[in-house]
Amino acid sequence: MAVPKKRTSKAKSKSRQANWNKKAVTASQKAVSLGKSIISGKNQSFIYINELDIKTSI
Repeated sequence: MAVPKKRTSKAKSKSRQANWNKKAVTASQKAVSLGKSIISGKNQSFIYINELDIKTSI
């Protein structure tokens, strides 16, 4: 069974944790930004299908 030879240093583990937290923060900022654009009606980056559009096209 594979076992690590030496203990990972605190600096390396904290650096990895900071990188993970940074990715989480950017993902949450993108999600909030997308939510704000949907609410304000300024969304142009995707197609939002409304139920009324489906009923009128039939």
